Amino acid sequence: MKVTFLGTNGWYDTQTGNTCSILIQSKEYDIILDAGNGLAKADHYITQEKPAYLFISHFHIDHIVGLHTLVKFKFSRGLVICGQVGTAGVLNTFVAEPFTVPFKELPFPVRFVELDEGYHDIPFPVESLPLVHPVPCFGYRLSLDGKVITYCTDTGYCDNAVLLGRNSDLLITECGLKSGQESPGWPHLNPESAIRIAKEAHTKRLALTHFGAEVYTSSDKRAGVKKQFEKECPDLIVATDDLTVEI
Repeated sequence: MKVTFLGTNGWYDTQTGNTCSILIQSKEYDIILDAGNGLAKADHYITQEKPAYLFISHFHIDHIVGLHTLVKFKFSRGLVICGQVGTAGVLNTFVAEPFTVPFKELPFPVRFVELDEGYHDIPFPVESLPLVHPVPCFGYRLSLDGKVITYCTDTGYCDNAVLLGRNSDLLITECGLKSGQESPGWPHLNPESAIRIAKEAHTKRLALTHFGAEVYTSSDKRAGVKKQFEKECPDLIVATDDLTVEI
């Protein structure tokens, strides 16, 4: 199974990266986590012949702005968009005239699956739980090809992130803040809090993405995170756009 980081910035695009989107290629499915501007690159990696699923964590613009590029895709078996209750209503307002091509006019069918807290089979097992952010935001735990991948973006440290990440083969978290930085009024993770979640959850590997665009203004600053914490967190992945890892 391959995981490709299509976009690794939070908030806005810079020369360092596009806004957040991640592609998981399993044997039977192509799965995309969030729809920042990185989404537009997904067709560089997939044939679009497998069933495709898109998970939306929440509705901040940097996680849905890439939806306007869906018209370029040709998902031969359609696209299923999964998210919290209310996702269909919000996105049908956003992906619509006068802003962009509406879902109903895309060159493939789109179906919505709205998830509450808990376990789901859609048809692969998914667990969804709320995270800590100024707006409702879901984290996801996906079981595919005998592996578990957990995705927790836009959150402060919370028990649900640890619960979702338990014994994961790969835990993907955001890293919106620099080392030692806190943001109680607008919760995000710094490297230390992300590593804390990974350790408490006993995950096999941690990947950091969704780097604050105004904080990590160069690739060197991201590389500094790996250098600073690689002893504390062996095999730490500090994601860059178009990085692919095998799980």
